[in-house]
Amino acid sequence: MSYKKLEIWQLARDSSIEIHKMTFTLPKFEQFEEAQQMRRSVKSVRSNIVEGYGRRRYKADFIKFLVYSLSSNDETIDHLKTLFETESLKNKTLYESLHLKPDQLGRKLNNFIQPVERNHNNFEP
Repeated sequence: MSYKKLEIWQLARDSSIEIHKMTFTLPKFEQFEEAQQMRRSVKSVRSNIVEGYGRRRYKADFIKFLVYSLSSNDETIDHLKTLFETESLKNKTLYESLHLKPDQLGRKLNNFIQPVERNHNNFEP
């Protein structure tokens, strides 16, 4: 099985593409501040899922990278909220649409980590 078949990676991929594109529509001053940091955090979510999956033979490494992914996802959500609260992202419909995937991904990552922690040797995603 490939990491590409994991629902969490698919959600992370979709979210990273959507958020990446949105950041280039923000005001210029945000291009070098919040937007840049947000692009890094949202891409980190995806990359850490891949790296963790590559190390899945080692329980501690697998969990560590999944937790990194969860942390980067939380960071992405916070950047998105900051942009909306400061009115750099004014479109409420777009904000709500972009917020859905990372919010859902956070729940799914938590649900994914639990069986890895409990039953690593018999784990099959």
